[in-house]
Amino acid sequence: MAYTLGTGPDSGPTVSPQHCITRVELSVCCGNLLDRDVTSKSDPFCVLFNEVDSSWVEIGRTETAVNNLNPVFGVKFKVDYHFEEVQKLKFALFDEDKCSSQLYEHDFLGEYICTLGVIVSNKKLHRPLTLANSKPAGKGTITITALELSDNRIITLTLCGRKLDKKDFFGKSDPYLEFHKQGDDGKWINWIVPLISLCNGDVDRSIKVLCYDYDNDGGHDFIGEFQTTVNKMSEIEFECINPKKQKKKKSYRNSGIIILKSCKVERDYTFLDYILGGCQIMFTVGIDFTASNGNPREASSLHFINPLGSNEYLSAILAVGQIIQDYDTDKMFPALGFGAQLPPDWKVSVEGIAQAYSVCLPHIRFYGPTNFSPIITHVARFATQALQQETAAQYFTLLIITDGVISDMDETRHAIVQAAKLPMSIIIIGVGNADFAAMEFLDGDSSVLRSYTGEEAVRDIVQFVPFRDFRNAPKETLAKSVLAELPQQVTQYFKQRNLSPSNTASE
Repeated sequence: MAYTLGTGPDSGPTVSPQHCITRVELSVCCGNLLDRDVTSKSDPFCVLFNEVDSSWVEIGRTETAVNNLNPVFGVKFKVDYHFEEVQKLKFALFDEDKCSSQLYEHDFLGEYICTLGVIVSNKKLHRPLTLANSKPAGKGTITITALELSDNRIITLTLCGRKLDKKDFFGKSDPYLEFHKQGDDGKWINWIVPLISLCNGDVDRSIKVLCYDYDNDGGHDFIGEFQTTVNKMSEIEFECINPKKQKKKKSYRNSGIIILKSCKVERDYTFLDYILGGCQIMFTVGIDFTASNGNPREASSLHFINPLGSNEYLSAILAVGQIIQDYDTDKMFPALGFGAQLPPDWKVSVEGIAQAYSVCLPHIRFYGPTNFSPIITHVARFATQALQQETAAQYFTLLIITDGVISDMDETRHAIVQAAKLPMSIIIIGVGNADFAAMEFLDGDSSVLRSYTGEEAVRDIVQFVPFRDFRNAPKETLAKSVLAELPQQVTQYFKQRNLSPSNTASE
């Protein structure tokens, strides 16, 4: 019997979280802070704020470092990391002058504003501090280090039994094991999950293992039990004891032996592990400029930009791009169009993509056909080069925004099946009110996508979302739905390839 207690493929049915939420610890140190005291040096402390509804809300404060212009703060900030959200943070430094909790009572030393995504994608971020007027705070700097707090270890056990009690009248027993951990109240909990849940991450916490004979009618017969800990899993054999038999018979020894053939505890890498390890998410945007979108100079067109507003194409670019840009170091992304000619090799920021999109609309001729396969194949060529990497260094994401009319369905299916073998994902956002049945088909949630040759995709890499479902919702809601599957797709690929995060390659 082989048991993998965790989130691996052999762990049995588990429910993956809908979104990537992880607890992160942020450590702060500073250098060359402004000296606001006359007779001594500044006494700095750091305050962390989170932007909520355009207002700054305080999360916490560090201790005060007395007479220190280069503090290394001992108090850490703990925050929940949500991959699919823009989490804007402000680190503000103050010189403590009075015994007051009111920040205006203290001298301001400088601040740094960024997103949590930028911090985790850099793991260790070193930046200059600025004053409220955006001028440099002298030579003051801040260094922020991120650490994932989750215990992601999994334990894999290979076990067998010897001379277990026979419970079936016409045949031998059909034994199975249940693992129970001891709760803080002393009660035993039955759960098959990662190490953190098996024993709260404490390798010396007691674990009770019960052995039963399986019966089809659900009336499973108890054979025996034993207790151990993860640390004691180095023992080879465990006597399976039935307490009732032990009390009745003085000659009773056991009801059989459970033999541990192997026990392996290892890290089950998460999406954040790969990001903290230096993996970059390479982002490419593909925009549908085919004639089916309508004349962009007319209000009925999906590409029409109201002088007082936006359109669905522009809203989709900004909603997704503003989040995923944090995971690419140079913040420059290829912007591709199909169904029209664009200036070659455009590489711009997310804001640049939006600006370039608006500028080019009056100067291009919408045409056709709506072919997805060339743009998928184009990005796949770059992803193919990443196959040579020995660690999880790069992952490519293609965002296609389209009105849903597709001309090369067979070629697109084939391109996606091939791309599923690469470090690559495809996000499709459908704009307008067209029939998106073809897009739903490409999204492999309900069935495995097959090429026209019959070849199956080795994994689901497509996420389709119709924009119309989010027209009256905040853009953050669209981003959550669009990016919901990306963390799982990233980790699934690297695990299949047995690639570790870059900073753990030597572990």
